[in-house]
Amino acid sequence: MPGTGSLAPARTDDSLSYLIRYLLTAIGACAVTLTVTPLARRLGRCLGIVDRPGGRRVHTGAVSRLGGIPIFAAWMGVVAVVEWSGALTSGYNAGDFTRLRGLVLGAIGAFIFGLIDDRLELRSGPQFVFQFILSIVALTNLLLLERFTLPGVGFVALSDYSWGMWAYVPLTVLWVMGMMNTVNWLDGLDGLAAGVGAILCAVLAVHMHRVGQNSVALLPIALFGALVGFLPYNISPARIFLGSSGAFFLGYVLSALGLIAGGRVVTVLLVMGIPVVDVAWQIFDRMRHHRSPTQGDRGHLHLRLLDMGMSARIVVLLYWGLCVAFGAIALVVTSRLHKLLALSGLVAAVVTVLMSLSRSDDIK
Repeated sequence: MPGTGSLAPARTDDSLSYLIRYLLTAIGACAVTLTVTPLARRLGRCLGIVDRPGGRRVHTGAVSRLGGIPIFAAWMGVVAVVEWSGALTSGYNAGDFTRLRGLVLGAIGAFIFGLIDDRLELRSGPQFVFQFILSIVALTNLLLLERFTLPGVGFVALSDYSWGMWAYVPLTVLWVMGMMNTVNWLDGLDGLAAGVGAILCAVLAVHMHRVGQNSVALLPIALFGALVGFLPYNISPARIFLGSSGAFFLGYVLSALGLIAGGRVVTVLLVMGIPVVDVAWQIFDRMRHHRSPTQGDRGHLHLRLLDMGMSARIVVLLYWGLCVAFGAIALVVTSRLHKLLALSGLVAAVVTVLMSLSRSDDIK
C-alpha cells in the first residue's frame, strides 16, 4: 500500500524554538545564494553558457544562465546542515525517509539534467523524457498524488479504490512534469519564476507549520531563503538567469513539496494558477494553429502584457501580487468549496484574457 505523500509531524517543540529554526534556515540559505550567485555569473560567462538577446529574449547583453547553481547549492547545503543537526527528520518513520529521499534524489537529477541542457540546449524531446523519469523517481519514493480534497467530500484517497493505481500514477506523472514545464515556461521575465516560487514556498511553509509539520516546513523555508537571495541578481535588469538547471530543479522541488504537504493541489494551484493556465492555453492555442506545442513564441501572457506596453517590472509585480493574494486565500479561507470557487474564478479570468488576446491576433 503506498503512503499518503505527507511526511509525519516531528515531535512537539515550543513555537519560539521553531520560529528561530525557521529564521536561521532562511537566513542561511539566503546568505549562501548571495555569496555563490556572483561566482555562477562569472562561470557562465567564462564557459559561454549565456543567453543572448533576440526573439523571445528581451534582455540586453549576454547573461549567464547558471542561476540554478547558487539556488541548488543553498538549498542542498542548508537542508544537509538541518538534517545533520537532527531538526529535520526527528520523529520520521520509514515512509517519511523514503519521501525525503525521493525529494533529494529528484532534485539532484533535475539540477544535473538542467545543467546539461544549459550547455547543450537540447530539444524538447529529451527534456520530456527526463521529466518523465523524474516523475517515476517521485512515484517509486512514495511521492504520490493519491490524496486530494473535494468540496463536501473531504480527502479522497485514490488508493482506497480498486482503480486507485490507474488514477494516481498518471496524475502524479502529470503533476511533476506539469510543474517542471510551468516553471520553465514562466521563466520569461526577470525575477518572475523565482519570485512566484518564493511565494509558493512561503505559503506551503505556513500551511505545514499550521498543521503540525513543523520540521518539514524547513524544506520550503530553505528554498524560500535561497530564492530571496537570488532575486537581487535576477530582477530587472537581470545579471543572471535561472536557466534550465534552476527551472527544472525549482519545478521538481515545488511539485514534491506540494505532495509532501499532503496533496495540497488546490493550494498550489491557487498560487500558480496564472502560469498553469497560461501553459495549458499555449498548448491548446499552438495545436489549434497547427504548430508544435513545444514551439516557443511570444504567446505567453507575461510576454503579451509586455508587448502591450507594460514594463517588465510592472508585469512581474502584477504576477507577484496576484500570487500573494490567492496564496492568502488558500491560507485564510477555510471552506474547501470557497477555495475551489476562487480557483475556478481565477482560471475563468485568465482564460478570458487569453482568448481575447488570441482573438485579436486572429483578426490581424
